[in-house]
Amino acid sequence: MNQFQPAADAREGWDMAANNPHDINDVGGDQQQLPLLTQYLRMLIRRRWLIIGAMAVALVLGLLATLLTTKQYTATSQIEIQREADRVTKLDSVQRETSTNDLEFYQTQYGLLKARSLAERVARDLKLATDAQFIETYKLQAKPGVVVPPEVRERQLGDILLGSISVAPVRSSSLVAISYTSPNPVLSARISNAWGKNFIQANLERRFDSAAYARNFLEDRLATLRQKMEESERALVTYAGNQQIVNLPATTTTGAGQSQTTSEHSIVADDLTALNNELGQATADRIKAQSRLGGGGADSPEAIGSPSIAGLRQKRAEAAAEYAKTLVQFEPGYPAAQALNQQIKQLDAAIAREEGRVGGSIAATYREASAREAALKSRVEGLKSNLLDLRRRSIQYNIYQRDVDTNRELYDGLLQRYKEIGIAGGVGNNNISIVDPADVPQGPSKPNLFNNLALALLLGFAGGVALAFAREQMDETITDPADVKEKIGLPLLGSIPNVGEIEPIVSMADRKSPLVEAYLSFQTSLEFTTPHGAPRSLALTSTRPAEGKSSSAYALAVTLARAKRRVVLIDCDMRSPSVHYMVGSNNEMGVSNYLTGHDRVEDLLHGSSEDGLSVITAGPQPPNAAELLTGDRLDQLIAALLKSYDHVVVDSPPVMGLADAPLIASKVEATIFVVESHGIRRSLVHVALDRLRAANGRLAGVLLTKFDAKRAHYGYGYDYGYGYGERDQAA
Repeated sequence: MNQFQPAADAREGWDMAANNPHDINDVGGDQQQLPLLTQYLRMLIRRRWLIIGAMAVALVLGLLATLLTTKQYTATSQIEIQREADRVTKLDSVQRETSTNDLEFYQTQYGLLKARSLAERVARDLKLATDAQFIETYKLQAKPGVVVPPEVRERQLGDILLGSISVAPVRSSSLVAISYTSPNPVLSARISNAWGKNFIQANLERRFDSAAYARNFLEDRLATLRQKMEESERALVTYAGNQQIVNLPATTTTGAGQSQTTSEHSIVADDLTALNNELGQATADRIKAQSRLGGGGADSPEAIGSPSIAGLRQKRAEAAAEYAKTLVQFEPGYPAAQALNQQIKQLDAAIAREEGRVGGSIAATYREASAREAALKSRVEGLKSNLLDLRRRSIQYNIYQRDVDTNRELYDGLLQRYKEIGIAGGVGNNNISIVDPADVPQGPSKPNLFNNLALALLLGFAGGVALAFAREQMDETITDPADVKEKIGLPLLGSIPNVGEIEPIVSMADRKSPLVEAYLSFQTSLEFTTPHGAPRSLALTSTRPAEGKSSSAYALAVTLARAKRRVVLIDCDMRSPSVHYMVGSNNEMGVSNYLTGHDRVEDLLHGSSEDGLSVITAGPQPPNAAELLTGDRLDQLIAALLKSYDHVVVDSPPVMGLADAPLIASKVEATIFVVESHGIRRSLVHVALDRLRAANGRLAGVLLTKFDAKRAHYGYGYDYGYGYGERDQAA
């Protein structure tokens, strides 16, 4: 069998572990990810001094700013803006009226309260351009020889006022607070009061200007309509005269509490109506006369109703009665009887004459009614022709008449509106009033020490948190165990606490020290990296020097030896050896001697204070250590040692800048990568790991050294775990 077979068997065991579901890359498992809020909270606790420092600086700056800031005084007046003004008259004004809940109206008023025109108006009203108090307060003294135009000066004053005025509506009301802030309390009260007063005046002027504009507009329109109305009336009269059209004017009648107006109508139509009515009456009279004529004689109503005929008939009846009585006694020849008979004949003749006269009268009445009816029919037919001709000629007349009526209606409507606007504008309705005038403030409103300090603390805290997050984002170091798996991609095998100024050798001598506890935990993790337990040959390396690899190699060898295992520690860092210092031996014979041809391994071994621990120092420093590691001599040394020892622990040089560590990593069963907590950037760690992987180095995991739990992200509390029991005994 080959003397190097044990090393080959160890590597074969590594390959078996690589195919095992619980392989070396799963050692330690994934660190449990804490909630994001908890991570942020612990980050803030870790960076608390940075945040406290930022808050202290902000507090000092806030205090200085408060003490150095000029005191400001705020005077506040209050006005009420009603949606609708009080109604003195029932006449509508020119302004648009909308709902009382119209927010657009109030927003417009708030905007008008901060208008530049209002600010300049206040400046003019208070004569601030020449006010010594105002000029001194705002340091507006004119420079010698510099003349500022009035409009520019007025605009500057308006900008100053707008920069210090504040308009604050009172919630759920129509009240508005007008506040002015300046270094002078009296000036603040003057300007605040003047602001409300000028706003009311400006509002009234806008209303008056609106009414004046409307009146001017209506005056122009009235003049135009008056001219059009006159022209249309002249055209109507001219056409009526040319066409001989005579119409009666419209009339208005009032009765029983109601009025009735008739439209204009022509004489021909009235004449036709009257004649038509007369014709109807004449026709009725003719029909009546005709009916009387048909029933004429003694039996006619006129004859029966005639008083003279009735009287004659009464006398004849009396004479006939007397004659009949006489015949009873005398003969008809009797003179008295003859006289009565003659009287009766005379009465009959008289009655006949009267009846004939009545019949003649009826006939005359009928002829007269017929003649009158015929005459009226003729006149009606004539008027019909005239009316039809008039209507034909009245078409254009009606057109002129409609123009006249339209122009008259427009003119009357505008004239009425003109009168109403004149009355409404003269009343001067105002919907704005001053509720509380501003008083001279008794104390400054700014600066407020408490508010400023509170704001400074808040800003300082926000700035400190921002700096903490920035530092956290820029911090590429490995700060705690949870970062190893996430940021490096290798399992965590152990975390070695920072022991401060205590030498690791001294701390390892105390078997109850936190350092010993940490390396025991590290050894326990190694037991699960391969199917046969801890790797038989392993190397410890790091990215750069002073990360604790040599101390960790020595401590691991010691813990394995204390577990009753045969362990040999090899110092392969021939450029900067340190193991011989740890064990207190010389460095005359070592690895470099074997690599240059010395075959007696026994001559290289040194004992130590730990039972079962042997040491091979680095030996004399060679000219080029990498050339010695290139050959098979290191393989042969490890194989030879594994025949007599259970574990070979190799202290390897750092990776960066050297070829030694990748060569050593390719010759051992496992490589432990040592990372200094809070000391090395992970970008450099990734570069070093890539070099080891390129050399086929078998990375078992990461050993985190110099770990300070108080500076860690998640506060693992390793100080508590590793020191468990000591405080209890002290208590």
